[in-house]
Amino acid sequence: MSEGLGPEDLKLVTLARSARARNGVPEGAAVRDEMGRTYVAGAVKLASLDLSALQTAVAMAVASGAKSLEAAVVVTTADAAADRDLAVVRDLGGPATPLILTAPDGTVRGTVTPG
Repeated sequence: MSEGLGPEDLKLVTLARSARARNGVPEGAAVRDEMGRTYVAGAVKLASLDLSALQTAVAMAVASGAKSLEAAVVVTTADAAADRDLAVVRDLGGPATPLILTAPDGTVRGTVTPG
């Protein structure tokens, strides 16, 4: 399922899956900041606000004082990371920050960096 991921990344996968299921949203995300703190979110869809789950998790991290990211996970049915997700990871974490894309069942589809 998630072979090759360390325990901290597996924790992010579990948290992101839980957010998706608990909130009944198409995507769940979790990020880990430079201090090891985690932030978890689902997608936000309002008439005046449209944020992906990862954008929401990063916004929560920034609002809590995070200065950087160590890793990010998105649980989604999409086959690839969205451009806006890659951009937000690059903005806070830098071009080498790993973004782990997983299916709803936790199967890792791949890890990319935002370059």
